[in-house]
Amino acid sequence: MNPMTDKQLERMLRKAPSGADLDRAMEGVLARAERDGLIDVAYAAVDSPFGKLLVARTDRGVVRLALPKHRGAQQSEDEVLEDLARFVSPRVLEAPQRLDDERRELEAYFEGKRHHFDLPVDWSLTGPGFRSRALHAVARIPYGQTRTYGEIAKQAGNARAFRAAGTACGRNPIPLIVPCHRVVQSGGGVGNYGGGPEMKRALLDLEGAL
Repeated sequence: MNPMTDKQLERMLRKAPSGADLDRAMEGVLARAERDGLIDVAYAAVDSPFGKLLVARTDRGVVRLALPKHRGAQQSEDEVLEDLARFVSPRVLEAPQRLDDERRELEAYFEGKRHHFDLPVDWSLTGPGFRSRALHAVARIPYGQTRTYGEIAKQAGNARAFRAAGTACGRNPIPLIVPCHRVVQSGGGVGNYGGGPEMKRALLDLEGAL
């Protein structure tokens, strides 16, 4: 059997029926698309107390988690998907079935029932050098604890580069799982956050870090 092309996949999705039949049709389409190598990045929406999140994964792990749009500070869903297509792979498809683990763990985290994510991470979008080292340091911050930007900079190899550490946190493609909300100002302020300072405070309060 010849591999299914992108256009054939699109036609199948447009012609899919509704209701339970749609679910079965989608499972079949996604299984065939995956078998034929047409999905490199799967994504799904996840409900949160702060609004809809968009989570995307590759075979290596979670590659992107987009927070709810905050006063224009966050990308729209279309912009997130365009970046995934440009920087990871053009083979991006909504496939909630492939993100069941991610959705379950995020829901448990927001309910205060999970203190550690057991999800593999795809670091493709973190960039090279200092930024990557800084975000790997952020990933090691335990639940309920905080670090300052200066401490993250030191762990990344340059104690004076606290501003660069802040930039790395601001460009973190996988917030929550790589918990940049746990990085705060040395003077006691929470600092900036992609989802807004209110969300950052709420997350730290959830974890008992405030």
